[in-house]
This record gives sequence, structure tokens and C-alpha cells, in this order.
Amino acid sequence: MRACIYGAGGMGTILGAYITKNGGKIDLITRNISHVRGLQSEGAHIMGEANFVVPVTAFTPDKMEGRYDIIFLMTKQRENTSICQFLTQYLEEDGVICTTQNGLPEPSVAAVVGEERTLGCAVSWGATNMGAGIAELTSDPQKMTFSLGTLYGENPRIQDVADLLSLAGKVTVEKNFIGARWAKLSVNCAFSALSAMSGLTFGQVAQDPVGRQVALNIMNECFRVARAADIKIARIQGHHIDRIYGCGDRGLKRRFALAMLPYAMTAHRNIKSGMYYDIIIGRKCEADLVNGVVEQLGKELEMDTPYNSLCIQFLDEITDRKRSLGVENFNDFI
Repeated sequence: MRACIYGAGGMGTILGAYITKNGGKIDLITRNISHVRGLQSEGAHIMGEANFVVPVTAFTPDKMEGRYDIIFLMTKQRENTSICQFLTQYLEEDGVICTTQNGLPEPSVAAVVGEERTLGCAVSWGATNMGAGIAELTSDPQKMTFSLGTLYGENPRIQDVADLLSLAGKVTVEKNFIGARWAKLSVNCAFSALSAMSGLTFGQVAQDPVGRQVALNIMNECFRVARAADIKIARIQGHHIDRIYGCGDRGLKRRFALAMLPYAMTAHRNIKSGMYYDIIIGRKCEADLVNGVVEQLGKELEMDTPYNSLCIQFLDEITDRKRSLGVENFNDFI
């Protein structure tokens, strides 16, 4: 069985390093030439919450040969159509592309390679690409979890993918995969967006008195849309987040939820949103593909989603230099 990670940046490098370190075989592929050179010459150097170096097989897309049974797609979601068209020539007839991207990326993959060759994985940990073969793990290694599944019925490859991912962390094969996607989506809509517009880490957002109020409001908006669509939010890392953090605008349950948020982010306190790194280099971030999932479904259900819509608006304004990046943006939600 041949497997590769396409888009081996921070998270892809860490995933590939753990799989390789624990006896698996996987190719790391990225367009970042200096990163490939570092991986080839020095191996994958993992720092931060873990510290090890492991030799890996790495190369650029133009060096790809043959066909793969499993391709983990870990690029920016905005390029899914063109990338999947490119990858089709390297995918076995019964092979799968497993997208680990945020939001709800499976339909854009399936539109190119087919539903029967599309799997998804909600990844509940964070990383930063430091370049030249170095990646920083920004979550507790014990919290490296994977919720694996499909939106399109049974798939005979799912256990092969689960076995490979289990070399890096705890894998749950989710029958309610749309619920797992929405659990992760609810966290990303809140913390990825607020981290991106403030420059804070997830832990710092949860500690900020205004930040955690806004984060809770965004999450509750996600929960309300999911309920209206008959989507049952799945557990994330063992917790029913919609039960713990689902609350109104005031009352004892809200006070409890606000008090719990900083503790919930302890294992992920050092994550800084990938959207933030897009913004600081002037690239359009993926808020429209993350918060936009909630906004779009809300429109279909004739529900207002003001918090998620404001996230998209504010992040576009920051990218266009019409708004400053900073924690002061939290106040504009109140």
C-alpha cells in the first residue's frame, strides 16, 4: 500500500514524522522547495510540544511517480479543484483522497475524484511550519486525535486509513461524520477566526474576557444552525461540546461555559490560526470556507448568522488593510 501527504506543511510534516517514526511508510510532498531540502538533508525536526528528528521521504510534486492507495490532502482548501484534478493521475482506481482540511471540504474533493474515492478527517490538534524541515507541534501530543469518516456511505479503504493514522494518534471512525465535522467546525469558527483577527493564540483568546464571550457566541450560533439542519454534533476528544457550551445570553449555564473555555483550550493553548499566517502575508484566508459554511447553511434555513458573518467581514477588511489586526476587534462584536 502506497500513501502520501500532499501539502506537507506544519501539520503534514508532523503527521508524516509520527507515521514514519512509528513504523509506517509515507511520502511527504510539498511545493515548498526549501522545506523539502531541509526534510531530505536533515529529516523532519519536530519541536514545540514534542522534540524528535526522524528521516522521511520528501519531494516536490513534479517528482511524483506511480499511483497511491491513500493521499492525505493537507493543502489550502481554496485550490481543491485544481489540485484534485492534478492528483487524479496519481490515485489508484480503488484509492482514496482523505482531506484533513477545515470546514466542509469533502464535496469539492468528491466533485473531482468521485464520492467513492473521498474520505474526510477532522483533525483536533495544531502545528506551525517553521520551514527548512522543521515543524512545531502546538498541541499536547496526547491530544492528537483524528475523527475519520465519509459523507457518502461505506468505504472499503477506511480501515486502511485508520490504521495509518493510528501511528500518529487516537483515531475514531465516525458513523456520524457530518456531526464530527460540525463539532470541529464550531471550534474553528470561533477560535481560528478570533485568533486570526487578533494575533492571539487559542489559549489567549479563551483567557481574554471579551474574546471568550465572543467565542461562546460564535459556537452557539454554529450549534443553532446545526440543530435546525438536524445535524447531531458528535463528541470531540470525548466531550459533547454542544451540551457543555450550548447556552443562552445569560444565566448560570453561560457563566459555567465561560469559566470552562480556558480549561478546554489548555492542551491547545499555543495554537495560532493558520488564517492569521495567511493574513500577515497578504493572502485571503479561509474564513469564507469555514465560517462561511455556517453562514451559507443559515441562509438556506432562513436563519441569521451575524457572528460568523462578521468574522468573514472583519477578516476580509484586515486582509484589505481596511481594518487593523488586534484584540480590539473583539469589541466590535458586542
